[in-house]
Amino acid sequence: MFLTISTTGTTEKPATDLGFLLHKHPGRAQAFTTSHGTAHVFYPEASAERCTAALLLEVDPVALVRRGREKGRGGAPDAALAQYVNDRPYAASSLLAVALGGVFRSALNGRCTARPELPGRPLALRIEIPALPARGGAALVRRLFEPLGWDRVDVEPVVLDEKFPQWGDSRYVRLVLDGGQRLDDALRQLYVLLPVLDDSKHYWVAPDEVDKLLRAGDGWLAGHPEHALITARYLARDKRLTRDAMERLELARLAEVDGSEPEEVDNAVDESRDTEERPVPLAVRRREAILAALRSAGAARVLDLGCGQGQLVQALLKDVTFTEIVGVDVSTHALAVAARRLRLERMGERQSSRVRLFQGSLAYTDKRLVGYDAAVLSEVIEHLDLPRLPALEYAVFGAARPRTVLVTTPNVEYNVRWETLPAGHVRHRDHRFEWTREEFRTWARRVADRYGYAVAYVPVGEDDPEVGPPTQMAVFTATGEPATTQTTETTTTPKEGEAA
Repeated sequence: MFLTISTTGTTEKPATDLGFLLHKHPGRAQAFTTSHGTAHVFYPEASAERCTAALLLEVDPVALVRRGREKGRGGAPDAALAQYVNDRPYAASSLLAVALGGVFRSALNGRCTARPELPGRPLALRIEIPALPARGGAALVRRLFEPLGWDRVDVEPVVLDEKFPQWGDSRYVRLVLDGGQRLDDALRQLYVLLPVLDDSKHYWVAPDEVDKLLRAGDGWLAGHPEHALITARYLARDKRLTRDAMERLELARLAEVDGSEPEEVDNAVDESRDTEERPVPLAVRRREAILAALRSAGAARVLDLGCGQGQLVQALLKDVTFTEIVGVDVSTHALAVAARRLRLERMGERQSSRVRLFQGSLAYTDKRLVGYDAAVLSEVIEHLDLPRLPALEYAVFGAARPRTVLVTTPNVEYNVRWETLPAGHVRHRDHRFEWTREEFRTWARRVADRYGYAVAYVPVGEDDPEVGPPTQMAVFTATGEPATTQTTETTTTPKEGEAA
């Protein structure tokens, strides 16, 4: 298996910076032992103008078969010859993806200790794979790579036999990717898409593969037009794991939703007003209403569920009343933005002891969420498809069960007051629904009755006498034991959800 990564440069920004990014010196050839053979890294060319790094993976077919048999995947006796005579040593498959993840781990994670400024810089990259298995043909390869921002995606089918062109093309292609990309982005794309195109993983697909997929696909997979196909193939069509991954990808779209989105609507409406006359943005009023409700409830330990980029967490930290603040989001990208916003790395010990950020899916129960005074779901529920709401309800109200739960969501009746919002449109493209006041109250009453809570309603923003407030908030207060213990969505795999 063979892959090359090339870039160009200048005297000021030499192409040999590629060596720093890959953590592999251009002047040396290096070898690394993998579970299925030996990976060699060397540089066919290395100058200030052009640098090429090559990864050559020598696969030991015998070791591959032995490893499979040790894990109980030896196959039927009549398939013994196929285990040794196959394309594994030659075509870029999931084996090469594993080698990429091991040999170039720091580069794939966007880390460069020697030159920390380099990972964030796009490079003029050219990636070549001479033999790539493509179940789905050249058209599928283009559908997978073209939406990822490459300037050029060249896919050349490999004929079965040059002497007999009438036999047609094989299932292999030669792939060349050209364009300005960050190296870590390019490597993460390959890490996911090589096994997808191969569609025949050589190793056992365990539940932790979902986490690997979401980490490598962070920032690009959720919005990819072929994300369903990518997810199913990467997880070897395991229905349970694929369903888990798809639900978490659905929630990952929240990372694209800035908490200031309603502020943008406000500003669009009021742009013509003087600064003194401009009203307080709705997002600010919402945070103020949430803080007031938390103080009124006497909450000290607070969960921000679907914390996004950390605006509410930042507001909570400014009030010493809140002794422990936990931000939870399904997107690692959003959590990284939140960490930068909060300046966690520079935060003093006393302040940093009050806040934690971790990844989690609200579609599953999670033991880490149990025992808190209050939980906030601020502009979260409208980003879920309605059939997924019962799973969230149980995870929050049934399993985590904080004393107080605050839920805010847009009031669709108020949309007619937004001058820049076309009739019939929701406030954000990712909103799956927006409820009227009565619809929201009907849902809140049902949840409260089911899980043993009392519920009150608080308007957020100007309470219009005709259409109500722009945002509606429900304040749930625990009164007793829940009337039910489980929903159908969470009965099948509760153990997975404990750390989803």
